[in-house]
Amino acid sequence: MTPAMISLRRFRFDDAASLVEAARESAEEVEPWMPWCHPRYSIDEARTFIASAEGAWDGKVGYEMAIVRAEAEPDAGILGVCGLNQIRPGRVANVGYWVRTSATGAGVATEAVGRLARFAFAETDLERLEIVVAIGNRASARVAEKAGAALEGIVLDRLQLHGRSHDAWVYVLSRS
Repeated sequence: MTPAMISLRRFRFDDAASLVEAARESAEEVEPWMPWCHPRYSIDEARTFIASAEGAWDGKVGYEMAIVRAEAEPDAGILGVCGLNQIRPGRVANVGYWVRTSATGAGVATEAVGRLARFAFAETDLERLEIVVAIGNRASARVAEKAGAALEGIVLDRLQLHGRSHDAWVYVLSRS
């Protein structure tokens, strides 16, 4: 799959089953870095996430998007998730992303982050997008680097994963 074959869109409530399938497929790779993703991820968890994503979008406090094939049928399935969250004063937001295991290695996450940044700078007043990556998560760091984000540095004890503090690399995409 080439990166030009993906698009981002708002979640729909009928995405829940596809989200569950993608999360369960990817639990082994994703769970160490995103504890919500586990082998028993349920339809109720997916529906709760989608409802929360829709509420955040409507309130302009978050923009979670489904990554899908650009030419996909409406029910073709989710390749992953990419979004803006933790929007803060000063027009700063966190960028989060993950791609299902069967779609990794094809540039999907990198293209999704690029599309998300273009959305952010065209459709919102955000000035700075931060990608916070747990040290050790080389795959996510490579995505940030390939998407053109600048490594700003290491922040100590920035993330909590599985009840433990972790240092993180902070990458930045800036409107300027």
